[in-house]
Amino acid sequence: MSGIKDVAKRAGVSISTVSNVLNKSKYVSPELVKRVEEAVEELSYEVNPIARSMKSNRSGTIGVIVEDVCGMFYPYVVKGINSVMEEKGYQLIICDTQGGYGDREALKREQELLRRLLANRVDGILFVSMIQDEKKAKYLTQIRKLANKYKRTPLVSLERDFTAAGIDSVYFDSYENAKMAMKHLLDCGCRKIAHITGPMIMEIAQDRVRGYKDSMKEHCPDIDFDRMIAYGDYSHQSGYMAMKKLMEDNPVIDGVFCGNDQMAIGAVKYLKEQGIRIPEDIKIIGYDDVFISSVVEPALSTIHIQKRHAGIEAARILIQRIEQSAEEEGSPIGVKMESRLVVRASTDPSAPEDWILSDW
Repeated sequence: MSGIKDVAKRAGVSISTVSNVLNKSKYVSPELVKRVEEAVEELSYEVNPIARSMKSNRSGTIGVIVEDVCGMFYPYVVKGINSVMEEKGYQLIICDTQGGYGDREALKREQELLRRLLANRVDGILFVSMIQDEKKAKYLTQIRKLANKYKRTPLVSLERDFTAAGIDSVYFDSYENAKMAMKHLLDCGCRKIAHITGPMIMEIAQDRVRGYKDSMKEHCPDIDFDRMIAYGDYSHQSGYMAMKKLMEDNPVIDGVFCGNDQMAIGAVKYLKEQGIRIPEDIKIIGYDDVFISSVVEPALSTIHIQKRHAGIEAARILIQRIEQSAEEEGSPIGVKMESRLVVRASTDPSAPEDWILSDW
C-alpha cells in the first residue's frame, strides 16, 4: 500500500506539499496540485482518516440532530447541509430525537446524542433543540460547556434563535409566519377559523398558536378557543383526527390554519370524505410548503419556509466557526430566514397550478 512519501516521490514534490494539497491547508500552485492529484490516482493512495484526525485534531465529521428525520421537513434541511459539507470533505452523522411527535423523552435523547457526538470528537454540531423556553438559558449554558470539554466544538441551532445564549442560529419566525397565514384566511373572508397545532411541548408550536390567537382576538374577539383549537403531532393521521374533532365540536368552521402541511393534508382528506367542499365551504392553509402540498387535490395554500437554504446557511456558519481560531469568533451569528405566502386552490379556486417537481 502506497504512503504519502510514495506520492511525494512520484509527483516530485515535498511531503509537506502533498499534505497541503490533500488537506487544502495552504496555497499550492495549480501545476503542483495537478501533479499531486495525478500521483494520488496512479498509486491509488487513500488518506488514513485516523492519522489525519490525530494530526489536525479534526475528525472530518459533523453531527446533525433533528426531531423527525423521516418527516417531510427535515430531509430538505439535511440536503442543504450535506451540499455544503460534501464540498468541504465532511461526512454527516444524522441523529433523530423523535421530538416531532410530541415525545416527552425527546429532550433526554437530545442530551444523550449531544454527549455521544462530542465524545466521538465531531468537528461541529447542527441541532434542533426540544428545550422548553423557561429552561432554555440554563440548558444552553450547560451544552456550551459540554461542547468545549473535549475540544472547541462549534454549535449551530436550527429553527430557534439561541444567539442570546451565545449560540449561532439559523431560525424562522413562527409567530409572524402564523400571522401571515391567518391574514390570508381573513382576507379571504373567513371569520370562524380553527387551528390544528403541533405538540405544545415545542416552542415553535406555541409560537404558531400565539400568532393564531392574536390574529383572531384582533378580528374575531368572540372566538371560543377551547372549541377552535385541536392538537396533532405533525403527522397526516393526526391532522385527520383533529379535523374530525373540530367539525364535531363546531360545524360552522369556515377556515383552518394547520401547523404544517402534513396535518393539513390529513384535514383535507377528512373533509373530502364528508363531502365538504374546499375552498367553497372551508378554506385550508398549511405551513412549510413541502413538495406534496402542490400535488394534492386541491393543491394546498401554505407558508413557504426556506428549508434547504436554511441548511446551507447553517452549514456555512459551522464551517466558518470550525476554520476560525477561538480568538476570531466574535459575537454569535443569527440569520432569520424569510418566508412567504403561497396561494393555491385550497383557499383560492382560481389559483394556478405550480407543481413542485424538483424536490421529488
